[in-house]
Amino acid sequence: MKRIELLLFCFALLLFNPGCSPVKEKPKAKPAIPVKTALAVQKTVPVQIKGIGTIEAFSTVAIKAQVTGQISRIQVAEGSDVREGELLVSIDPEPFKAALRQAEANLAKFQAQARFATDQARRYDGLVKEGIVTHDQYDQLRANAESLSAAVASDRAAVANAKIQLGYCSIRSPISGRTGTIALHAGNLVKANDLTILTVNQISPINVTFNLPEKRLAELKQAMAGGQLKVEAMIPQNSGATETGSISFLDNAVNPATGTIKLKGLFANKARKLWPGQFADLVLTLASRQNAVVVPASAVQNGQQGEYVYVVTKDQKAELRQVVTAPATEGETVIEKGVASGETVVIDGQLRLTPGAVVTSEIPLAGGKQK
Repeated sequence: MKRIELLLFCFALLLFNPGCSPVKEKPKAKPAIPVKTALAVQKTVPVQIKGIGTIEAFSTVAIKAQVTGQISRIQVAEGSDVREGELLVSIDPEPFKAALRQAEANLAKFQAQARFATDQARRYDGLVKEGIVTHDQYDQLRANAESLSAAVASDRAAVANAKIQLGYCSIRSPISGRTGTIALHAGNLVKANDLTILTVNQISPINVTFNLPEKRLAELKQAMAGGQLKVEAMIPQNSGATETGSISFLDNAVNPATGTIKLKGLFANKARKLWPGQFADLVLTLASRQNAVVVPASAVQNGQQGEYVYVVTKDQKAELRQVVTAPATEGETVIEKGVASGETVVIDGQLRLTPGAVVTSEIPLAGGKQK
């Protein structure tokens, strides 16, 4: 019994003796989190607005006949370039030549009658003074001469109108441009101002119409007061189709249904990269921001408190900073408040970070590039 009691006593002594308890290990330090970083740099950046516009012909003319007749010949091909004044369509001129000859004949007849009536009235003027003829006879002759003179003037107008109608048989292009689909061909009868024979679009220069939110109207007007605004148009999926132009039109009212205002950009389009009916991505440059702090757009994150970035401190820890930004441009964001030039910001791996976390990053270079 004494042995058993002694063993129990030793076991209890070992159990409750703190000197015999296992040694606790210190918590291991968390490993550094790998991230990609870039430097915040200071430079001049353009203040730009981006939008989507529709390309429209500078001017469009629907070619119609101004007289009723038969088309004798289409002088141009579909999709061809034409100059202002170039002959497009010929209408059979023979009926109009005949009408002109008839008007000229009527004019000649009445001119002869008017000359005879005028001479007769002049002779009777002397006879009235001598009392050989009555005043009534003289007045009748003079009225007849005046009536025939009026008929001559009317026939002159008829001759001029017949020449105009004959001129309408040759339909010429009122603008320089490009022809579209030809709807009517030789042999078709046309009525005056009825069906469109073809359409001519002026595409050099060319317009691009787009809309901007009304909240940008104030800065837009301020920028336009300083001179012409440059705008670039780019065709999606075609990096080479880029044209530079200027704002040529600002609408006189905001559309209350959409809250936008309409603008037009004018482009020389000498290489014809822009084509009517296409959609184009537009970049409107309002001004230049001097000495702006710029970071890659991927550095800026959105949280419950607004926009923020993670800045890497000198001891390689992540520091969360709330920032105030300006609109992004070309993959970069202007930081108005929260980050200074030369500081290192995280551009990839933010989701794994918490404030104070140790990070390991690539060495940043100027302009946001990494080694």
